[in-house]
Amino acid sequence: MSPFAPQRGPLSSRQIDRLLRRRFLQLGGAGLMGLAGDRLLGRENRAQAQAGGSFGRAKACIFLFMWGGPAQQETWDLKPEAPAEIRGEFSPIATDVPGVFIGEHFPLLARRCSDLAIIRSMTHTDVNHTTATSYLLTGHPPSPTGDLRGDFPHMGAVLSHLGRGTDPLPPFISMRPKLDNTVPRFVEESHGQFAGWLGQQDDPFTIDANPGEADYRIGDFALQAGMNDRRLAERRQLLGDLEFPSAATQLTPMAAMDRHYQRAFELLNSESGQRAFALDDEPDAIRDRYGRNPHGQSVLQARRLIEFGVPIVTVFWPNDGIKNVSVYWDTHSRNFIDLKERLMPVTDQAFTALIDDLKDRGLFDETLVIWSGEFGRTPRVGQRNSDAGAGADGRDHWPNCFSTVLTGGGIAGGHVYGSSDRHAAYPASNAVAPVDVVATAYHLMGVPADLALKDVQGREQVICPGRPIHDVLA
Repeated sequence: MSPFAPQRGPLSSRQIDRLLRRRFLQLGGAGLMGLAGDRLLGRENRAQAQAGGSFGRAKACIFLFMWGGPAQQETWDLKPEAPAEIRGEFSPIATDVPGVFIGEHFPLLARRCSDLAIIRSMTHTDVNHTTATSYLLTGHPPSPTGDLRGDFPHMGAVLSHLGRGTDPLPPFISMRPKLDNTVPRFVEESHGQFAGWLGQQDDPFTIDANPGEADYRIGDFALQAGMNDRRLAERRQLLGDLEFPSAATQLTPMAAMDRHYQRAFELLNSESGQRAFALDDEPDAIRDRYGRNPHGQSVLQARRLIEFGVPIVTVFWPNDGIKNVSVYWDTHSRNFIDLKERLMPVTDQAFTALIDDLKDRGLFDETLVIWSGEFGRTPRVGQRNSDAGAGADGRDHWPNCFSTVLTGGGIAGGHVYGSSDRHAAYPASNAVAPVDVVATAYHLMGVPADLALKDVQGREQVICPGRPIHDVLA
């Protein structure tokens, strides 16, 4: 039940309190305000960015998260000279950068490699989907207790805490399109996607609606039937009369909920807030360019959100594929069929459309785009490396070496950083830990390298101990 839906008769304070608590548990604490001092720090960071250089070059970030683990051998780091059981079925194709080759099912991206920095030497040690995500989204391993609230905060939560963004839009949004099928939604359990020990007030606003559907809308930001301006004002007054803890002084779930509802009312009364989610306002040609599918439209929604002032949007790959066979980019079986038909063409179209669209709108140089999964796939087809195992035509989990791609927002395009060995099994040069990619993103977004923030218990922790990869900076 929406807190804005028409009711039969007045609600008691106790009923409203129960209703709000229930809705908060359903929605989570959408990306909310940080403390006043952190807002000041955010302004100071932006002032530093105006001084020039790569620090603070990016005003926004879109993280295209290929949940499941793309096979580096078929996408960005092919090994045509390796034995057949290593190199697989795909061939490399030339790109617009002399001497750089990528997978044949990325033909559009092959003509945009002059805009990309391809890191072929990513490495960590976690073979599990839901915990390995923490390394890429936060730069840190997951909480040792397994509690998502004990994780280090997602980059978006840090930006939220620093006061980035433009009200009334949430400063940190995650697109997690939920498809109507039986494929499990492991993304809901993935570590590192929330604010962790920063507190729920800096959690993302998560959108599980599928933007590829004709009736896509963000229901929490739309007036329900029968709700007019007078009734909305009365509801807002009633909520204001409730004694929530102050969001400026307490990092509690109720404080987070208080700010969430404040933002919800502001969005309901904000034309720009409403328009940011209105994909129907996009011309058909633009929607077609991104691809009329859940991922393509999610990427378009992300572009629209950053254009309206949202600092960071994570786009998670949807729960597609064939249950117990090949789901997401987790191609334990049907590796070559699904990469060729289901995964790479959709990525090729959407990623290319995003690059071109950002350029057309003058946003490319100030928007950092990160493309990555949580790990890669085993060097040998059919090689077993986790409890999930691999079929004869699949590759298993492999965190020892994989590829991540950066573009826009202060990144030097036409660049390959690091290399893997002859089987794409381990880094051969310039090994890159995820914490260094996160440090690079923070640097580009104007977050100081030594930034330390306090957790909900008042303990100060350094947000990111990594080092920016200066060789990929413009």
